[in-house]
Amino acid sequence: MQTFRLLFLLFLLCANTAYAALELGDSAPNIEGTLIDGKPFTLNSKRGTVVLVNFWASWCEPCREEMPAIQAFLKKNKEKGFEVLAITVDKPADMEQAKQIMGQYSFLFAEKKQIDYSGYGRIWRIPSTFIIDRSEERRVGKECRSRWSPYH
Repeated sequence: MQTFRLLFLLFLLCANTAYAALELGDSAPNIEGTLIDGKPFTLNSKRGTVVLVNFWASWCEPCREEMPAIQAFLKKNKEKGFEVLAITVDKPADMEQAKQIMGQYSFLFAEKKQIDYSGYGRIWRIPSTFIIDRSEERRVGKECRSRWSPYH
């Protein structure tokens, strides 16, 4: 009986995580809300632009280490239609540190509580990055445990 309960619990957990998974080529769910600077943001308004969506936290060393490389790529490719949305998963107590870090970069910056990214499921690991293509269908081009960082 104990084994049956354990299997049932595992089934429920897997069913929930499978529902939220995005696969390569899936339509990108919209992300919308308010950026830290108070401006509204919606991913759907970025059609024609490649958008790198990066989930990070101020206490995450690999997150901080990859940011200069992302910034360099943004600087080189912004004119070609490339944008970065950095969504911090920091707790409110760490938001000042997150804002200080973001002050060094030209990313669009959002706090998880101010933006709806529920279509991407639960973000379990950070840094996590999704590349959204510029096509009309807004496909998920890539999800990676960041290739910008030597840790992944």
